[in-house]
Amino acid sequence: MSWIAISNYLAANWLEIAGFITTLVGIWLTTRRLLICWPVVLAADLIYFLVFYRARLFSDSLLQVFFVAFTLYGWWHWWRGIREEGEVRVVPLGMRGWLAGLAAGAVGAVLLGWLMVRVGAALPHLDAALTSYSLVASWWQARKHTANWWLWIAVDAIYIGEYLYKDLWATALLYLLLVILAVVGLVDWRRASSRVSGANPG
Repeated sequence: MSWIAISNYLAANWLEIAGFITTLVGIWLTTRRLLICWPVVLAADLIYFLVFYRARLFSDSLLQVFFVAFTLYGWWHWWRGIREEGEVRVVPLGMRGWLAGLAAGAVGAVLLGWLMVRVGAALPHLDAALTSYSLVASWWQARKHTANWWLWIAVDAIYIGEYLYKDLWATALLYLLLVILAVVGLVDWRRASSRVSGANPG
């Protein structure tokens, strides 16, 4: 590939590339449980709102709006935890929480899919399901549940195929890297959870 082709690609896809970089940095910071992750993730949410809207992935555009709300909530919730406990402490998610989250994701997928069919969105049912379960994963992440990483691994892996189909190559690569980061986050958060359990055996 020539430098001219690379320059043309960068010029045509600069917004997607900006979203790629900010998302990757934000999620890496999240795996490290660092509060600075939230403003970086907020920037990524806003950038990808525009990227997905241009691609007519309306469910994903709508998802970014919810992501902004969850990002602001997560920022506040983590900040409060650090102020009270000195660090971001992982919180266990019980079976009831798992079942409630998965059920909420299924209901959201059906309702949002019905809406997206009527507005002419691309891949309405698949995109709606991924959007709905991404919201569940975001909520679990904001609440500091390790389970968020399991759900992100599954959702992001399916997103790779969707973005390849829509010719969003940089975003497909991003989600491949996000799957890897989700595995890193899972390992790190489980290790942190084990330390908390060991410190509080009762």
